[in-house]
Amino acid sequence: MTNRELEIFLTVVECGKMTETARRLYITQSSVSQAIANIEKEYGVKLFERLSNSLYLTAVGKQLAIHGKNYFAVKNDMDNFLDNVSKCRKIRVGASVTVGTCVISPILKKMKEQFQDMEIQVEIANTYILEELLLKNEIDIALIEGKISNPELLSEDLIEDRLVLVCTPEHRFSARTAVKAKELEGESFIMREQGSGTRKQFEDEMEAKNIPLTVRWNCCNSEAIKNAVRDGHGISVISERLVREEVRQGLLCMAEIEDIELKRYFSVVYHRRKFLSEELLAFISGCRAFGAAEKGSL
Repeated sequence: MTNRELEIFLTVVECGKMTETARRLYITQSSVSQAIANIEKEYGVKLFERLSNSLYLTAVGKQLAIHGKNYFAVKNDMDNFLDNVSKCRKIRVGASVTVGTCVISPILKKMKEQFQDMEIQVEIANTYILEELLLKNEIDIALIEGKISNPELLSEDLIEDRLVLVCTPEHRFSARTAVKAKELEGESFIMREQGSGTRKQFEDEMEAKNIPLTVRWNCCNSEAIKNAVRDGHGISVISERLVREEVRQGLLCMAEIEDIELKRYFSVVYHRRKFLSEELLAFISGCRAFGAAEKGSL
C-alpha cells in the first residue's frame, strides 16, 4: 500500500463518496476505485460495504482509518521537525480565551528572551476547538482552561485559577461575599459560548445539583461578558483574574458560590505522539514556573 493509496482511502472515509473524493483530489473516479481495490487485494480485506449506492466502513476499514490518521500525524511531525531544524525555531501554541487574555503573553515573552530567533504562532480559541486542532496537528501544544477527555491527548495541570460570580453594585448579591448555588435559580446568566471550559465546568456543577441554568447571552470573549454584566443584563461566572481591576474600581462585585467547586487549573495539553522539542519543553517549563510564581505570591 502506497502513501497515495492510503491518502485516497482516508479521503473517501472523510467524504463518504468516491465522486467527491475524485473531485477533491483532482483525479478520476476510476483512480479512486482502483486505489481502494489495490489495498483490498493486497491484504485480502474488505474496507467498505457498498449498499444502496452508499459506502459503509467495515470493521477493518474503521481500524485502518485510525492507523492511517496516526501514520500521517507522525509523518507530519517528522516533516515539521526537519523543516524547523533546517529553517528556524518555530512552535504553534494554542490558548483558551481566559488563558489568552491573562496568562499566555508573559509566558511567551520569557520564551522569546530564551530563544530570540524563535517564531511563535498563537491560536486563541475555546477548549473544544483547541482539542480538534491538536488532534489534527494544526497546533503543537496548548494551554487551556477546560478538561480534555480524548485519550490521544496528554495534559498536566500547572496554573491554579478559580471562577467567581460577578454582578453589578445594584444587584441583590452585591453586598455578599458568598452565595449558595440554589439562589442562582432563575437568574439571567451571561456566559461564554458552548465549547468553553469555563462554561462547561459551571454547567456541570449546576447540573450535578439539579439546578437549572438560564443563559440569556452567549459571548465568545470576556470583555463582552463584563460589558453586559456592567450594563445590568445579567450576572456571570468568570475567572477571578479577569475581573480584579473592575472589582477594585467598584464597577463590578464579586462573590464565591460556596457549595460548588469552582477551583480549577490551566493545563498544558499535547498529543501523546508529539515529539517534545527543546522549544516545547521550554514552553512547558515556562508554564510550570508561572504557576509556581503565582502560588508563591499568594
